[in-house]
Amino acid sequence: MSEQAHATTGTYLRVAAILVMITLIEVGIFYVPTFQTVLVPVLLFLSAVKFTLVVMFYMHLKFDNRFFAFLFGGPLLLGVAVVVSLLFIFYGALRLRTGT
Repeated sequence: MSEQAHATTGTYLRVAAILVMITLIEVGIFYVPTFQTVLVPVLLFLSAVKFTLVVMFYMHLKFDNRFFAFLFGGPLLLGVAVVVSLLFIFYGALRLRTGT
């Protein structure tokens, strides 16, 4: 099993700066009325990018064995699939109930 070198302090500071910029973009998008139509998809995408950066660098999955990434990512994908399927199920049930 080969061990990769961990990131430097500069890398962590750059990742932190990127996370701050993404957060500022999220706040800005929330308060601009023009973006209200695409608010949810954009915020979900930006949150996913932030989540990925945090997991890769601050939880060190980028530098660990790929097996650990699989142990983390597999259940995460399963959870996302369950949530999305439940949203579709409840949306369909709501449409049947209201008759629309």
